[in-house]
Amino acid sequence: MALCSFEAAAQRVSKDSVGKEGVPIISADSAVISTLDSVNRSGKRKKFMPNPKTATRLALIPGGGQIYNRDYWKLPIVYIAFGGGLYTYYLNSLKYHDYLDTYRSFYDLDPSSKNYGNLIPGYTPDLEKPIRVRNLLNTNSEMTEATRDQAARGKNYWRRNRGFSLIVSGLIYTLSIIEANVAAHLKTFDLSEDLTLRVEPKLNQPAMLTPTPGVRLVFNLK
Repeated sequence: MALCSFEAAAQRVSKDSVGKEGVPIISADSAVISTLDSVNRSGKRKKFMPNPKTATRLALIPGGGQIYNRDYWKLPIVYIAFGGGLYTYYLNSLKYHDYLDTYRSFYDLDPSSKNYGNLIPGYTPDLEKPIRVRNLLNTNSEMTEATRDQAARGKNYWRRNRGFSLIVSGLIYTLSIIEANVAAHLKTFDLSEDLTLRVEPKLNQPAMLTPTPGVRLVFNLK
């Protein structure tokens, strides 16, 4: 009986290639990471933080600061208040000039006249002259009569009202600027969302000379 050996060739499989086969290789793509990051952040909208200096400068135009602060509900208040002040000033100015013209009509205003600056000859203190007291847009004018003294009191009265309405309009304008600045500052005041009350131990108590165990309440504010 004869024994013989011979070598047979077979396919050799590398262990490393088998171990790595089927394992997907994923490259780190910056675009994918940025997209995922944006998706994670898109769920929470960033809080609007206005600049107080910009709000103040824009408030020089009535309502501009409120628009910048996105306080649109304040616009009717600003425009009605400011417009009302200007309306009152213009109306008082009309009435003032009506009484002023009537008051001047009692005097001789001709520079070439010898009686310049004095009452017109023949005019008495009881003499009454008609006055057309105008309203806004010269409509619904009221006709009345007044003596020289009554015309003088009328022009002084409406002149004071005109000055007062101008002051009020200036105050409203100034307050609208201040309000825009303050509102912008309040919007930039950030308060932490974590307002959980914490209870912590405390050894030093008020009005106690020796350490005394106790607790304290703590709010976590940002």
